[in-house]
Amino acid sequence: MSIGVGLIGYGMAGQVFHAPLIRATAALDLKAIVTSRSAEVAALDPAIACVEQVEDLLADPAIDLIVIATPSATHAALAADALRSGKHVVVDKPFALSLAEARDLAALAQSVDRRLAVFHNRRFDSDFLSIKTAIETGAVGRVTHFESHFDRFRPEVRDRWREDGSAGSGVWFDLGPHLVDQALALFGSPDAVSADITALRAGSGADDWAHVILRYADKRIVLHASLNAPGGEQGGAPRFTVHGTEGTLIKRQLDPQEAQLIAGLRPGDMGWGVDDDPIEHRDGDGRMTRHPAETGCQERFYAGVAEALLTGGPQPVPTQDAVAVQQVIEAAWLSAREARVVTLPLD
Repeated sequence: MSIGVGLIGYGMAGQVFHAPLIRATAALDLKAIVTSRSAEVAALDPAIACVEQVEDLLADPAIDLIVIATPSATHAALAADALRSGKHVVVDKPFALSLAEARDLAALAQSVDRRLAVFHNRRFDSDFLSIKTAIETGAVGRVTHFESHFDRFRPEVRDRWREDGSAGSGVWFDLGPHLVDQALALFGSPDAVSADITALRAGSGADDWAHVILRYADKRIVLHASLNAPGGEQGGAPRFTVHGTEGTLIKRQLDPQEAQLIAGLRPGDMGWGVDDDPIEHRDGDGRMTRHPAETGCQERFYAGVAEALLTGGPQPVPTQDAVAVQQVIEAAWLSAREARVVTLPLD
């Protein structure tokens, strides 16, 4: 049995991530894409219909699952329309623009008995999987300080919605959900959040720098995103730094799957997800050893979505996890705007 999939949006997210990963999943059949880029859809596969109106996609009985890969400000409304049309939904991050929207969507999905998942594909990155395994096996004892950087070097402001200051733009809505989701997957929700989120590049209409601290009783989690900093592979801050009671872990470079997808590599191809950057482990005596990184496998997200729809089992990213991420995203904005520590849960 195959699951008919309709994709809304064929920009960077739709072309680079969603379409290739959907098509790599045997149980999913990408039938139609809502986009004006008909030539690009035909080049991908002439059997995929290019649809002009979202309503036509939602009315199609051959479509079981709607994937939303549109600008962030449209996510909540499109997801709600799809759910009311009887479709299961995958929505790209951010889930919504507010915690209230996220909670409303979760309640709607439950009321219409449809599955709703958020595309937190970075749970399946080589860097995160490697750090997660090392922590779970006790490599550094009890974690006291966890630092996660997602930096890009884009010193010039580009003319695109992600950077223009419109609703849903900015680095915190773009990269923040990845950072938060990974942290919560490891440590659960924090007690409080403090944050500094701002624009530092000349002419930037949206935030391009975010430094957020998740406060737990026994640890501090530092999440950092910047559009004006070379990443670890260019000599900048490591992707992950983890200090614990028995040592330190460092993972310097970012998972390679985004670059591989852009270059045309697909799941199953030789070298897919292979990360040549090892984890550095320093024990309590300062001795350093290197361990091979795990292989990234973002295709597991859609494989998990298909399995959940076919068997009724758990989703790869439960809806309540996405709501928890949205709560931290909002708490950080409150903290940055009001210059205060924000305690959780939010009302």
